[in-house]
Amino acid sequence: MTSSSPSSSRARLADLGVPSGAFARGAENAITDVVGVRVGHATVHGDGLHTGVTAIVPDALDAERRSLPANLAVGNGYGKLVGATQLQELGAIETPILLTSTLSVFRVADAFLGHLLATPAHRATTTLNPIVGETNDGFLSDIRRRAVGEEQVEQALASASAGAVAEGGVGAGAGTVALGYKGGIGTASRVLTLDGVQRTVGALVQTNFSGTLRIAGVALPAEELLAGSPAVPVGNSCMIVVATDAPVDGRQLGRVANRAVFAMRGVGADYAQGSGDYAVAFSVHDLADAGPVPDDALSPLFAATMDAVEEALINSVLAAETTVGPEGRTAHAVPLDLVRERLTAAGVR
Repeated sequence: MTSSSPSSSRARLADLGVPSGAFARGAENAITDVVGVRVGHATVHGDGLHTGVTAIVPDALDAERRSLPANLAVGNGYGKLVGATQLQELGAIETPILLTSTLSVFRVADAFLGHLLATPAHRATTTLNPIVGETNDGFLSDIRRRAVGEEQVEQALASASAGAVAEGGVGAGAGTVALGYKGGIGTASRVLTLDGVQRTVGALVQTNFSGTLRIAGVALPAEELLAGSPAVPVGNSCMIVVATDAPVDGRQLGRVANRAVFAMRGVGADYAQGSGDYAVAFSVHDLADAGPVPDDALSPLFAATMDAVEEALINSVLAAETTVGPEGRTAHAVPLDLVRERLTAAGVR
């Protein structure tokens, strides 16, 4: 059963009273706080399946503007990121970014390409570089069925909207696990001043990696907080998408993407051997208008990116609900009452 998934009723990090740090959160505390960036999900639940597609759609890509400055950071290359080499070589994206399940990534890329070629902007196109990332949802979903394709791609793109973003076990995060708990999709944003101008940076993540959850430096081991056994991810990966309205070029966005991967350590990632950890960063700013800013001005953007990504990673776990997969395999939600107790005891909230 495919659905557009509603927002989780669980807490986000801001709801727990954890401060945002040096930079304020955006209005929605989401990647959609970057004006012109929309997010949509298609979620498949039932009959042994928990999987889906998540679409990050920058409206700045249109018939007049065929690419946006972008770049890629590879924390560990154990993954299937379609479109990676051209993105890195040219420092640009030509399409929205889709996230999905490992063995469905190729079906999604083909369906996505078909969708794009049918649009008026690409009626005469003979080369195009769709960006499709993945993590492995095989712990909670029958991944070999490759149950995601054209229907889910169309739904995720059609449902993409501004404003609040559904998090947790939705879209591409429906079947993922992280840090011993149910993981999924998370998002956050920060507002900063860059070279004298207010800018926004937002992050969206798809979490499926191992380690010990930490929030504001407080350890929250699944082995201690769960009555049941911790969930062990298959594939052990994380996809991070960073968007900004800052006037930065593709080379500088490679540096931003590096900081996004660094942020995983703040939440307790162990960067295991088989973990495919990737960050794609793009800017909606048109450098024909102004920019790029000098490298000496970038430090606030780097810091705000790490803060936004770290919070997005935590939100992906806080928002996720207990999910049962094939053969009774279960990923438990992090117990929010125990999280609150530990954070209060540590003086964080």
